[in-house]
Amino acid sequence: MPASDMTSTFNFDATDVNIVAQLRLDGRANNQQIAEKLGLTATTVSTRIKRMEDANQLRVVAVSDFGAHGFNFLLRIAVEVDGRPASEVAQELADLPQVFAAHIVTGRYDIDMLVALHDFDDLSTLLLDKLSTVRGIRSLTPAIVVDIIKYQFEVAPIEDRD
Repeated sequence: MPASDMTSTFNFDATDVNIVAQLRLDGRANNQQIAEKLGLTATTVSTRIKRMEDANQLRVVAVSDFGAHGFNFLLRIAVEVDGRPASEVAQELADLPQVFAAHIVTGRYDIDMLVALHDFDDLSTLLLDKLSTVRGIRSLTPAIVVDIIKYQFEVAPIEDRD
């Protein structure tokens, strides 16, 4: 069955959830290490991971730390669009290296994006030199991130949906 067909029929069981939990704790753990912790064989772990990947239900990624790379200033910017499709504006904004997330949203604004800057001084360059050149932006409403309570964009909840 093609992976695209498996996506809609895939169901996580307790073993799958436990394997994902182990990968969340240590993304570098090999199949044997995960198997030992869960009382499984390495082949079972390997097969389960492959099945989840093939069904587009699991992707193991490396996430770097913003602070470790000198990004000390996070910003949320809500964008109103006029005279151009929001999807085109969002794509152009997403191409900026400072933008690490861009979403088309419902409500008052058309686009919501998250931006990482090295420091506050980079804000004027972003607003005046980069964003001002994007055609179709009607207004920008920036909000400075003052504290991060939870940041898990790469983790989808897989708990039971009963």
